[in-house]
Amino acid sequence: MKVFVTGATGFVGQELLHRLHDAGHSARILARDAKPRRVREAATRWHTEVHQGNVLDAASMEGGLNGVEAVVHLVGIISEVGQNTFENVHPRGTENIVAAARAADVTRFIHMSALGTRPNAASRYHQSKWAAEEIVRRSGLAWTIFRPSIIYGPGDGFVNLFARMSRFSPVLPVIGSGQSKFQPVPVQDVATCFVRALSEPHSIGQIYDLCGTEVFTLEQILDLIQEVTARRRIKLHLPLWLARCQAAFLELAFPRLLGQAPPLNRDQLIMLQEDNVGDPRPAMELFGLKPTSFREEIARYLAKNAESLNR
Repeated sequence: MKVFVTGATGFVGQELLHRLHDAGHSARILARDAKPRRVREAATRWHTEVHQGNVLDAASMEGGLNGVEAVVHLVGIISEVGQNTFENVHPRGTENIVAAARAADVTRFIHMSALGTRPNAASRYHQSKWAAEEIVRRSGLAWTIFRPSIIYGPGDGFVNLFARMSRFSPVLPVIGSGQSKFQPVPVQDVATCFVRALSEPHSIGQIYDLCGTEVFTLEQILDLIQEVTARRRIKLHLPLWLARCQAAFLELAFPRLLGQAPPLNRDQLIMLQEDNVGDPRPAMELFGLKPTSFREEIARYLAKNAESLNR
């Protein structure tokens, strides 16, 4: 099967290309620019085609999906900069890719949303994800929606961030109480579900939580990271009011001074104070997943990262 993939050069996208290739599928990826190293490496390593375009530009999608049988839509952001707002990237970008799929007579559509997405969400991120889901549900395509929790694995931006902080900083910041609950899911399970859903008719018209079987508080996750890296740091609990002030400053400073999205924003603070848990059983049963030990998995790849840093 030929599959069109958006967000293919990201953390999940790279794992998805690997799994698609191993399953005997071919891929065509969407890239705003075909020249960057990550795009060229994906094209060479996984034998993918590249269509140059942007989900925010409907005209750039014309003809890009001709000859493909399915779409896996991964594009998403957790912080805003310039025209890359939650409303533009999530609902509008999804609307454009859905329209391109329909124009090319592509019927199968796999959509990555996020755990916690709901119509009355407190965060704009989750509100925009819900709006994107609504577009998919009304599309008339044979859709499947996945809602992952925190996704971890080699190259992730969550576990690795705190591992680096524990390596180089004497303190680890914990925003608020640190008691919000999460169910981290390994990136290989997320990609496996996407690939298996392509040929699983029972997944059509369904929404699946993608989360691990283990539930941790944020503080427990930080403790596990310190345990497997053999580094104990002082945990500094930041009051929410102070974190909000810092986030507001970063939201102004980073786009204006660096042209980059801020590393922390007020929307993320809202989500960090909410439980992010779901029911992993439906996806595990349908797609044949087995329980994974969060501690064992992060110990494996953090050890490899430490070896590379010490060389």
